[in-house]
Amino acid sequence: MKVPLSKIAHTRSGDKGDTCNIGVIAYDPRHYPVLVREVTAERVKRHFGALVAGEVERYELPNLGALNFLLHQALGGGGTVSLRTDAQGKTFGAALLALEIEMPAEV
Repeated sequence: MKVPLSKIAHTRSGDKGDTCNIGVIAYDPRHYPVLVREVTAERVKRHFGALVAGEVERYELPNLGALNFLLHQALGGGGTVSLRTDAQGKTFGAALLALEIEMPAEV
């Protein structure tokens, strides 16, 4: 069944220059394999579309039950030069929680 990512995880996001950093953390360690399978760098890039001009990198943190994403060229140049409403990328994590993922019924 399809559910929003927000059903199994929470996020935290911020900036480093023109790169947005998003941490995705499973509420329950049993859900970490679902995150690994469903929340890929390619899907995150597609989810944000034209907001992310550069590459998306994913890092796996199995001991924390988390994934970390770097979205390059995503903040219009960064906090001090960007004209975007969210130049520090604080809302990117909340926006990612709307991503629909496939959740096995038994989980």
